[in-house]
Amino acid sequence: MRVDKFLWCVRYFKTRSVATNACKQGRVKMDGANVKPSKEVFPGDKVVARKNQVNYEIEILDLPSSRVGAKLVNLYVHDVTPKEEFEKKELLKYSQDYYRKKGTGRPTKKDRRDIDEWFDDASEDKKDEQKS
Repeated sequence: MRVDKFLWCVRYFKTRSVATNACKQGRVKMDGANVKPSKEVFPGDKVVARKNQVNYEIEILDLPSSRVGAKLVNLYVHDVTPKEEFEKKELLKYSQDYYRKKGTGRPTKKDRRDIDEWFDDASEDKKDEQKS
């Protein structure tokens, strides 16, 4: 079975074309090397698929005949992804919550309050320096 079709069958990618594009972009590896979408996979192979900034390490147990339900995925795949990968994802989630790119629109209400507070603190410091 083709690696792109396999990853779609075991629900690692939503559509087969997304799985194919992931292979073409080098996000799917076997034995440390990028694979083409047409690469054949067999039971016992280990596949590393990068999705949502997490490297999922998958060991193939069996090949499905077609796309399987979510409850049956464990019959065909053994996930050996290290816990550190999921911890990195959590850290990225927290870091993105407080990050806004420059020029992405008006400041939020919280941003405006933080700016006002910063200016108030700065003006009080200047008044204290002038009195001294």
